[in-house]
Amino acid sequence: MKREIKFSLVFRDMWQSAGKYVPRVDQLTKVAPAIIEMGCFDRVETNGGGFEQVNLLFGENPNTAVREWTKPFHEAGIQTHMLDRALNGLRMSPVPADVRQLFYKVKKAQGTDITRTFCGLNDIRNIAPSIQYAKAAGMISQCALSITHSPIHTVEYYTNMAYELIELGADEICIKDMAGIGRPWSLGQIVKNIKTKYPEIPVQYHSHAGPGFSVASILEVCEAGCDYIDVGMEPLSWGTGHADILTVQAMLKDAGYKVKDINMEAYMKVRSMVQEFMDDFLGLYISPKNRLMNSLLIGPGLPGGMMGSLMADLEKNLETINKNKAKNNKPLMTQDQLLIKLFDEVAYVWPRVGYPPLVTPFSQYVKNLALMNVMQMEKGKARWSMIADDIWDMILGKAGRLPGELAPEIIEKAKAEGREFFEGNPQDNYPDALDKYRKLMNEKHWETGEDDEELFEYAMHPAQYEAYRSGKAKVEFKADVAQRKAAQQKTATPMPTATPAAVELPTTPQVLTVDVNGQPYRVTVSFGETADTPAASASTAAPVAAPAPAASAGAGEEVLSPLEGKFFLVKAAGETPLKVGDTVKEGDVLCYVEAMKTYNAVRSECNGAITSIQLNPGDAVAEDDILMTIQ
Repeated sequence: MKREIKFSLVFRDMWQSAGKYVPRVDQLTKVAPAIIEMGCFDRVETNGGGFEQVNLLFGENPNTAVREWTKPFHEAGIQTHMLDRALNGLRMSPVPADVRQLFYKVKKAQGTDITRTFCGLNDIRNIAPSIQYAKAAGMISQCALSITHSPIHTVEYYTNMAYELIELGADEICIKDMAGIGRPWSLGQIVKNIKTKYPEIPVQYHSHAGPGFSVASILEVCEAGCDYIDVGMEPLSWGTGHADILTVQAMLKDAGYKVKDINMEAYMKVRSMVQEFMDDFLGLYISPKNRLMNSLLIGPGLPGGMMGSLMADLEKNLETINKNKAKNNKPLMTQDQLLIKLFDEVAYVWPRVGYPPLVTPFSQYVKNLALMNVMQMEKGKARWSMIADDIWDMILGKAGRLPGELAPEIIEKAKAEGREFFEGNPQDNYPDALDKYRKLMNEKHWETGEDDEELFEYAMHPAQYEAYRSGKAKVEFKADVAQRKAAQQKTATPMPTATPAAVELPTTPQVLTVDVNGQPYRVTVSFGETADTPAASASTAAPVAAPAPAASAGAGEEVLSPLEGKFFLVKAAGETPLKVGDTVKEGDVLCYVEAMKTYNAVRSECNGAITSIQLNPGDAVAEDDILMTIQ
């Protein structure tokens, strides 16, 4: 018999690759014993990446979730691992060094054993500090090669990257084939090269099923010396997710490898519980198309985790495009037509912005840029007419060194806008910030938490954390779930019937009381869509007091939202927001619309003074909604 191959259940990524949310903490702790009972896993992915932001979005404390979720696995002797975005920590944008350092101390204290660190640009300068921070905190430092397929990303490129990471102190290497487009033979050669030079270094393979290469790739990397294989399970395996444990275990057993047996009774328990969670609310955010494998993904190379959220959001993008088409008496577009246009535009955009590996956040940046181009061109506007600040940071080198060269048209646009390219260490652009957030928490009378975990959460996700603490996140989430359930029931009803009272939504703003950590909050929530109120928006909650309404309409030029998303005056806590009466100049940043995980700056088209601000921070906005007025 050949050597043993061990399995890791990527439970977090299973959900992220399917849709928008992960289970609540009560659901996680319910399913953990059955996962352990399956008896075939040596590791489980418990958190990381979008996990904590998602917890905050539906009003749950992620620190509590991580502590309770990792505990049963530790007691069973199963290692837990998490995904870490290096310079970006757990979010889409860069993180100050002191926040990154606290990150590892907090996660180790909460029960996470292994941190899988990757840089979306494969820039080792961004990964190197994470190796030291993780080891200092007592964690296993697993460093990832972000796999993509391009003229630049060769076997030699990835082999040399692995060697350099190991020399810097990485304990393990992960072959992170996030889009599943790595070719089996090439992946085998990378693993073989690593194992030949460093036979003692464990190698773990992570792949998505979408394009169809994954099972062949798993067999190839195992033949080359891989030690751990990431797997999913029904009903969230395959599609944009991962190969199923049943298939992988049977294949490797037949090939002569030593693999653990699967307790099928426990497998069916987990399978049933996952379906139960989907039926509860999680399935409302899972596109049926995400359950399908699609070889079209070979071309654009978009990762499975991103495809999950993309398909959930694409309906809104399509609605925006078709609203404009209807206004101009043009034929409406189907979702498939939009998807093909998007894939074609990704193929156009990707080489022109320097071939960043298509992994978070840069896969989103490339996709967002392509989608913005499609949306703007469908409206008769120019390509590249809207580039978010975070995307500019990638283009300019502030997030790391791009693997390829920028196209002349991109360089010319940067120069025309007076933007400067950056050649230094990316971390230097983001000064330490913990003192600022500690001061803000003291002013708000918020505890920094056990092991400073609440301080970490605030510094890592300031806008989401404030929405969580105010109660606004929970209210907006509940309103959105209610709307989706109502729409689902309406679609499922064959004949017009009255909607059951349990899912009926009020047509006027309602005042709800929400309990947040034992503190009652009164929050005004608007349902439906009217000329003045964005759908499912909730104004900022406050204890024992209704929030202040948005400013009334003022005189002057209207500033319209360029796309659908959420309105914010600033990108980070501590920044000074504009207010009514402030003077602005043409080109000044007025506010932001957060959409598709990026903040899109809205700039003034004239000089003048702000006469009204129409929305509260965090409010949902539709395209062409009035954000403010300037005279």
